[in-house]
Amino acid sequence: MEFFTAGDAVYVNEIAPRVHNSGPYTLDATQISQYEAHVRAICDLPLVEPELLTPAIMVNILGTNELLRDPNVKLHMYGKTHAALRRKMGHFTVLGSTVEEALSKAEIERRLLFWEPAQ
Repeated sequence: MEFFTAGDAVYVNEIAPRVHNSGPYTLDATQISQYEAHVRAICDLPLVEPELLTPAIMVNILGTNELLRDPNVKLHMYGKTHAALRRKMGHFTVLGSTVEEALSKAEIERRLLFWEPAQ
């Protein structure tokens, strides 16, 4: 279930019997990924409380991308062979010592992304 909170209110956005596409940052920024947590839950294994190890900002990639060189930028491509308008092709996670630093770096890295016309 994907949900958001605003004060004491909880808003449900989506219910899906799978890991959600808003959580792949857990591969880089937490001690347990959402994928491992999902397998543990469905296999009745002991659950692990997720712990954020470093602030992170995940940015979705909707087209082709330039290779990112910063070691604190983790690129995750989904292996799709055809890029289409607004089709999610992957994402990158930016690690930082603070949320503000990670967000600032994410904006800089996002500007490096561009669309290339199909050949």
